Amino acid sequence: MKRRSPARITDDDSRLFREAIGEVRQLDPVLPPPTAAKPAPHPHMLEADEAAVPGDLLDMAFDPALLEVGEELGYLRDGYPPKLLRQLKRGQFSVQDDLDLHQMNAAAAQASIVAFLAEAKQRGLRCIRIVHGKGLRSRAAGPVLKGLTDRLLRRRDDVIAFASARPALGGTGAVVVLLKG
Repeated sequence: MKRRSPARITDDDSRLFREAIGEVRQLDPVLPPPTAAKPAPHPHMLEADEAAVPGDLLDMAFDPALLEVGEELGYLRDGYPPKLLRQLKRGQFSVQDDLDLHQMNAAAAQASIVAFLAEAKQRGLRCIRIVHGKGLRSRAAGPVLKGLTDRLLRRRDDVIAFASARPALGGTGAVVVLLKG
């Protein structure tokens, strides 16, 4: 269907229109209605959270006796995302094998760790656990095997990350190690 162009408005049409409409006057601009002042912000949620604290402290969802005493270990090799270490600390990796260093001296423990890491690499393991103990019977120098494990794992190129284990897996007396694949 072909569109028609609008008809031309003649002078006669314009005159008739003005006569029909009558005199025209311009209206004054209308100002927008005034807005009500906005109230100052009030921290309702902060107050509710603060009010809930005393009740939350009385209803503890954990046993304070289960809290670990001692320094937690944690390490992430440069170039890897921090999310990886958080996942390791939360226990989101399955431990495929473990090594217990209890009753070993430093030299035996070092040799055992090196051999265990070599065997894990050969077997294609990605996540292992090393139980070094908490060093409760150590003298003033502190936990010997824990420090040895920490230093040794930091120097290894095949170690991506390690962190103290969850309490059920040994807590601060063990580390969970993530190895390169």
